[in-house]
Amino acid sequence: MKFFLLFILAISVFLQTACGPLKYKKVSAKDYPPEPEKRIQKNMEEGKGFRVMGNINNRGGTFDFASSNPLWIATLDTLDFMPLVSANYSGGIVITDWYGENNSPDESIKISVRFLTNEIRSDALDVNIFIKQCTQNLTSCSINQKNDDLVNELKLNILKKASLIEKNLINKNKKKNPYVYNKPSKKKKK
Repeated sequence: MKFFLLFILAISVFLQTACGPLKYKKVSAKDYPPEPEKRIQKNMEEGKGFRVMGNINNRGGTFDFASSNPLWIATLDTLDFMPLVSANYSGGIVITDWYGENNSPDESIKISVRFLTNEIRSDALDVNIFIKQCTQNLTSCSINQKNDDLVNELKLNILKKASLIEKNLINKNKKKNPYVYNKPSKKKKK
């Protein structure tokens, strides 16, 4: 027991000394501006600072929640009239069930949307539409993949909604976060 306590004491003394990874760095006051706003700005530029409720455009990593991803929200909003088989955010895919109108029971449609990136751009989504056509007595059915104007129209609709949602999220976040961080313009030295 004494050996264990001595070991803990030795480790704590070692960690409290100014050696190793905890070494104290000498800093000059002239390196830092006296105004708090400028110090905050300098720390943010150097990557030393952080914000608890930071800017929406300055998200760390690629881990977004489904409720804050504009593409995900726009896709579910666009496909809300169809029943979903799978909506897997972590897998980045939405698959609808077969959907048919009441006036044509022999034809139904299925849509799958795969997310290739979280950015709102034209190549962010892989949309596939499948059409199932059956005979009059519904005994034999054929499934064909259609990648034509309907796919492009669906992508365009999702991207438009996503850009509007992102714009609204940014405006909403601006109202909540009163701190404005503007990068200083680089002045040419003479």
